[in-house]
Amino acid sequence: LKRWLDISVATLVLLLLWPLMVLTALAIKAESTGPVFFYQKRVGKGGQPFTCYKFRSMCTAAEIQKAALLQHNEVDGPIFKMQRDPRVTRVGRVIRKFSIDELPQLLNIIKGDMSLVGPRPPLPEEVQAYRFEQLRRLDAVPGLTGLQQVSGRSDLPFERWVELDLQYIAEQSLRKDLTILLRTIPTVFFGKGAY
Repeated sequence: LKRWLDISVATLVLLLLWPLMVLTALAIKAESTGPVFFYQKRVGKGGQPFTCYKFRSMCTAAEIQKAALLQHNEVDGPIFKMQRDPRVTRVGRVIRKFSIDELPQLLNIIKGDMSLVGPRPPLPEEVQAYRFEQLRRLDAVPGLTGLQQVSGRSDLPFERWVELDLQYIAEQSLRKDLTILLRTIPTVFFGKGAY
């Protein structure tokens, strides 16, 4: 039932939002040179790597510049977040605020790499820095949204992310997924907790 929900909703949202996705692609192209999409290796269920799709929201040299910005990290744990990250483009700020940059991940959902609801997929270097109990985040298929996204997003400390993800994994059900999906709509609409 969860897989059926994933495919059905992801396909429906793609059909409804394709004009927004085309406008986003045109805005990215108009603002800067470089690809429209950003492909990044992420870690899925059971530690399986996959390629995660996103609209590019940063300059093309963002990955190279990251090392110089690590000292400005504003969150704890093995993740990197900056509220005013200089690598983010003007279009990028808008699409990140409203999670438009994540829309290509609907294709990841249709492919089966991701689900609509689950822990966010981590980077391989983040997983390498996990403590043993944090590896339990990889016990579920990663999601486009989850308890962490509807409970504060980037405003939460990493330990709280893990707690919420493990709570979701322990209690997951179709009803809980539907509740999280409904709670995601106002969270995204108001851009709360997005960097």
